[in-house]
Amino acid sequence: MSRSWQFWLGLLVSAVFLYLALVGLRLDEVWQNIRTARYAWLIPGVAVYFLAVWGRTWRWHYLLASIQKIKLSSLFPVVVIGYMGNNIYPARAGEVLRAYVLKRREGVSISSSLATILVERVFDGVVMLFFIFVSLPFAPMPPYLRRLVVWSSILFFGVLGGFFLIASKPDWAKSLYYRAIESFIPARFRAKVEGILDRFMEGLGGLRRPQDVLMIFFASVFIWLTETTKYWFVMHGFEFHVPFYVLMLMTAVVNLATTLPSSPGYIGTFDAPGIRILVQFGVPGPIAAGYTLVLHAALWLPITLLGIFYMLKERVVLLSGVAE
Repeated sequence: MSRSWQFWLGLLVSAVFLYLALVGLRLDEVWQNIRTARYAWLIPGVAVYFLAVWGRTWRWHYLLASIQKIKLSSLFPVVVIGYMGNNIYPARAGEVLRAYVLKRREGVSISSSLATILVERVFDGVVMLFFIFVSLPFAPMPPYLRRLVVWSSILFFGVLGGFFLIASKPDWAKSLYYRAIESFIPARFRAKVEGILDRFMEGLGGLRRPQDVLMIFFASVFIWLTETTKYWFVMHGFEFHVPFYVLMLMTAVVNLATTLPSSPGYIGTFDAPGIRILVQFGVPGPIAAGYTLVLHAALWLPITLLGIFYMLKERVVLLSGVAE
């Protein structure tokens, strides 16, 4: 029932955002812009996007190093499977899928993996806010964006500060949750819960040294600048031009918006904010909508297809392993 409730809530949110994305636009003009786009620009866009995926793989490799050293070539398919899962399953289930596949392949505990993945998501949010702050001298901040920045800052910097505190004082954190477990968890479950939280603490090991934190931050900046470059390439397929900082702002806003519950693939929550940002900077609505919808598809389709390929391959490996 809980999953059904989440599913229908996501569909409702996506429907509302998709309506906001297209309301007031002539759909025939939107389709005309999609139909006449210069799709050759998708080729360098997709190529640079997978450079960003490789950057994500390296960042995860760096975060996992305090737990277990894993080759980049082994991690890349797992990362792709995870992003495929986010694209086709609700509630970012791909993050759990990624941790599960890593457990099956490399023996890393799911709790430890999820801790590193949460660190990734927090740093992604911090970089999105950094992109917005960089754009502020050049771009006016409307009220809705100001509210988004305030609440996102409270969320991401609050969680990051909590992670820093836990990582820097592991003995204190363990004594705290051990006391909580003794007070609130039935005796027969205590050992299991303690084990899960201990392994989660292991996953925060990458935050204990300042140089590691800086490395993760700069890796995250590289990832998102590279992904924004895909936005820039795809822009050349349409009849408009905006400065790169506008695309940085668009990257930040649409990715912060996709933290809201929505249908798989972030339908609506990606599109409405993207169109609104471009219109704010003088791009005609039908062109902004055509570009954003094509960009969304170009971000969704390649990694989803590659993820399905790796997942099918992984299933063959798992089944043969069971058979053996």
